[in-house]
Amino acid sequence: MAGKMRTHPAHDEYYDDYPEAEPQRPKLMKRRPAREPSAEVRVVGSVDYVLLFVVSVLVLFGIVMVFSASYMTAARAGDPFHFLQRSIPFAAVGFLVMFFLSNFNYELIRPLSTLLYGISIGLLVLVLFIGEGPGNVARWITLPFIGRFQPSEVARAAVIFMLAYMIERHPKLPRTLSGLAFLSAIVGIVVALIALPGGFTVAIITAAIGLIMIAIASPYFWRLAALGGIGAAGVGGFLWWQYVTEAGFRGGRFGVWLDPFSDRRGLGYQTIQSLFAIASGEWFGLGIGNSRQATFVPEAHNDIIFAIIVEELGFVGGVVILTLFALFIWRGIIASMRAPDTFSAMVALGIVFAIGFQAIINIAVVTNTIPNTGVNLPFISYGGTSLLVSMALTGILLNISRYSVQKK
Repeated sequence: MAGKMRTHPAHDEYYDDYPEAEPQRPKLMKRRPAREPSAEVRVVGSVDYVLLFVVSVLVLFGIVMVFSASYMTAARAGDPFHFLQRSIPFAAVGFLVMFFLSNFNYELIRPLSTLLYGISIGLLVLVLFIGEGPGNVARWITLPFIGRFQPSEVARAAVIFMLAYMIERHPKLPRTLSGLAFLSAIVGIVVALIALPGGFTVAIITAAIGLIMIAIASPYFWRLAALGGIGAAGVGGFLWWQYVTEAGFRGGRFGVWLDPFSDRRGLGYQTIQSLFAIASGEWFGLGIGNSRQATFVPEAHNDIIFAIIVEELGFVGGVVILTLFALFIWRGIIASMRAPDTFSAMVALGIVFAIGFQAIINIAVVTNTIPNTGVNLPFISYGGTSLLVSMALTGILLNISRYSVQKK
């Protein structure tokens, strides 16, 4: 037995002849403490007070500037307070709407997105038949109990909600060619209906809003960005062709953009007067109410109001306005990044881009950085529909800012 090999007890019939071996016990796993759930939960807080402050200042300042830019012209028509009296009620209603929507459960808007989009399409179709506006441009309609308003403002908001809803409900759409075509069609229908009656610039802004939202949601961001660049180049080429061939009104505007003094009493008049106003402001301006150009600049209280701001408050005043809009964009992007779900993130992004891009376009027009076109300055320019829609969208953005993503 001395030479016998020792094997495992289970296979050794002579195991009892050897000293008893201590059986091996399995190692016990240390019990780990129960892990807390790592799912992201939504925590309700307060609204973004910086964003609220910025918008409130812009709206209140806009009321003052609308009066300052319009009272001389309105006085000639018999009532120097005409535009002021119309601006204050719109601003008051706008604040109420903004406050309500900032505390409203914005998730209820999600299932209403398709309804809002359908209503907007119907209103844009009505514009083709009963639209009102100067010349061949139809932008407004008048309805019972509502009055005169601009459906394109509502349509841009509808595009934002519709795209956000579809991207969240069908996340594969931005990842396939057919899905991108479907999302583009949602935007394209609205863009075409806005452009048909003459809203060329508003249609471009709406298309840009849709493109940036789709691009952000898609893994093909740079391809879509390149497509947007090609589209912008196409618009520029179209304007250049109209300018060279003298084929249309927009071609003439493109020509006076290159040289406003080539038609100083015609298409270049508004640009020249706005540049004179900006130059007159120097560093600190002439003071509120002391504008010299307000009676000469067409639409001084509307599209060209930024020129009057710089004339009365100078370069410093213009920089303050630019800073406020930059703060709006910054805080809006933060709200989008901290949003609890795809829908709210995309809605916040669309609102920020819609208002921020429009402000950039307006200021670029006033400073002759781009060809002259009719786009108002958000929160500041005179215009009831634009102000109400902008403040309503801001209310939803403030609502989204109340929510943050926190790991429990």
